[in-house]
Amino acid sequence: LYVGLNGPLSSKEGRKSQIVRYTIERDEPHRLLKDSALTIIEWESDGHNGVAITFGLDGMLYVTSGDGTSDSDTNLKGQGLDHLLAKVLRIDVDQPDGDRPYSVPRDNPFVGQANVRPETWAYGLRNPWRMTTDRETGAIWVGNNGQDLWEQVYRVERGDNYGWSVYEGNHPFYLQRQLGPTPHVRPTLEHPHSEARSLTGGVVYYGQAMPELRGAYIYGDYSTGKIWGARHDGQRVTWHQELADTTLAVACIDVDADGELLIVDHRGGDEGGFYRFVPNQGDSVHDPAAFPRKLSETGLFQSVAGHRVQPSLIPYSVNAPLWSDGTYKERYMAIPGDSPKITMRATGGWDFPNGTVLVKSFALEAEAGNPATRRWIETRLLTRQDNEWVGYTYQWNDEQTEATLVDKQGLDLDFAVVEDGEPRKLPWHYPSRTECMVCHSRAANFVLGPSTVQMNRTHDYGGFVDNQLRVLEHLGLLQVDATNDFVKQLRQQLSADGLSDEEATKQVDWFRSPSDQRKPRLGGSQLAGATEHYPRLVDPYDESLALEQRARSYLHANCAHCHIGAGGGNAQIDLAFATKLSDTKALDERPLHDTFGIDDPRIIAPGDPRRSVLLHRVSIRDRGQMPQLATTRPDAKAVKLIEQWIEHLAKPAAEPKPNAVGAKANGR
Repeated sequence: LYVGLNGPLSSKEGRKSQIVRYTIERDEPHRLLKDSALTIIEWESDGHNGVAITFGLDGMLYVTSGDGTSDSDTNLKGQGLDHLLAKVLRIDVDQPDGDRPYSVPRDNPFVGQANVRPETWAYGLRNPWRMTTDRETGAIWVGNNGQDLWEQVYRVERGDNYGWSVYEGNHPFYLQRQLGPTPHVRPTLEHPHSEARSLTGGVVYYGQAMPELRGAYIYGDYSTGKIWGARHDGQRVTWHQELADTTLAVACIDVDADGELLIVDHRGGDEGGFYRFVPNQGDSVHDPAAFPRKLSETGLFQSVAGHRVQPSLIPYSVNAPLWSDGTYKERYMAIPGDSPKITMRATGGWDFPNGTVLVKSFALEAEAGNPATRRWIETRLLTRQDNEWVGYTYQWNDEQTEATLVDKQGLDLDFAVVEDGEPRKLPWHYPSRTECMVCHSRAANFVLGPSTVQMNRTHDYGGFVDNQLRVLEHLGLLQVDATNDFVKQLRQQLSADGLSDEEATKQVDWFRSPSDQRKPRLGGSQLAGATEHYPRLVDPYDESLALEQRARSYLHANCAHCHIGAGGGNAQIDLAFATKLSDTKALDERPLHDTFGIDDPRIIAPGDPRRSVLLHRVSIRDRGQMPQLATTRPDAKAVKLIEQWIEHLAKPAAEPKPNAVGAKANGR
């Protein structure tokens, strides 16, 4: 039994990757003999580790290795051949070479070359995640986790250079870095981060249950839950199709003893498990034509022409709205009947029942600053169906009488507007179905606006004004989370607000005290005290409020949902409102990505906006802009806000230390 693993070094700090061979007893119960462990090959690696293994039809053992870091190939190993990192290795474990438990096949592509590890079969990989051998053709397939924007699949060939970190798949990444001695080879398959954000390599299927998939390479994605199939004739891809869109965290795809597909779901808690991949039958097959093609057919509106929703929909607003190029927005939630509950989290998006529809409409002012010239241009629906969130968008007609479902690929239009008396063109992008889920990701719990820090505010309901949390409580819709996790998150928020540990403990004890009927009840629908005790963002544009709170609120609303683990933002920063500023990994930290030619750059250089890459990214609308999606013009007020905030941050007292790149769970 050959096992790929990663663990701590015995002699110093850091970690190593290993391929270890064990012997298993031939007789039942086929125990693994622990003392039989033999390390075949190992190398230092602390982040993108690889260690996927497969035997080829040639009898050789193929082994993957990542670049050994958790971000951007900071150790510059991607294009080097004098080490074992960022590669597919090929070794012969049946023919030891002296004291070494393997030999190097003579037909490896770099055998005999100086300053080259001869084990190299292919190179230029960032984090190869799962590898397989086609049992009939012998082709080696490997999935590769990309960096900022792209995920890749490679049908591995002898001597190939897959380009990392000069290229991210087919796209330039750091062109100023030195390319290896062989040309850049493009991916066999490639996905943008709107479709995949942590690609999991799979297996070539030869089972009996799904004859239409025989000979197809089946693979998936850990973050989006999607599963695809592809065929290759040895020269090119002849077929490529999405097969399933699931809620699973797809960590592995393989086959059972009968050759039928198994999917490993690596979600936390008690949600993970093993799933079979089977064809849909009869009524379970989704009919795209059955989904409402017109906004009037959704049943959400009394009058589309008047933009009047049904009385059952609940309007809501947020403290710090996402920047959407200055458009006006209205938001509603449709909660199904039969005693539904919204589970209220202390941080992150709330949990909604199946059948929920969140509605957001966008209106554009034809004359900037004149609300009388507003016209609706788009309505987006975020729907929870069978435990999965799906996004749809509708394009309004010029007559403002109807909106039509946009095709799943999305749409781009230009709108004519007048700003400062001058006619201008505003590009507008209607997102594709997959683009919706880039921001509304599993890592962000799918829902962004309806969260405690955003919803804790008063709202004008037309006949009365009240706090939204209190209104939802009165309607009996809230399932208050008073578990230990809630208390933990509450303590973090109080600490971020500047309370000492002793003061925070007093507040937490007050919440947990059973002496008041207004205190939390586990599993109940009562708020844990008055709404002012709950955390909230502030309006970033209200200059009467504290500068720190305004800036942190803006960054939370526009950045934090991506810059979390598995959220798609690769910079290792945490800009959530509840995170202490000193714990954001942004203050006086050296950027791991593009520095845009800034002299002595920092992510945030306290007291020096000029050296702050974060400010530069917020202020541009070009390569490297932030946010990456859903905006084509900078938020001028926010740029000014962030600049003022950075100016007022205290400068460091000592020379900063270089940023240490931490390892995530195997760097996925």
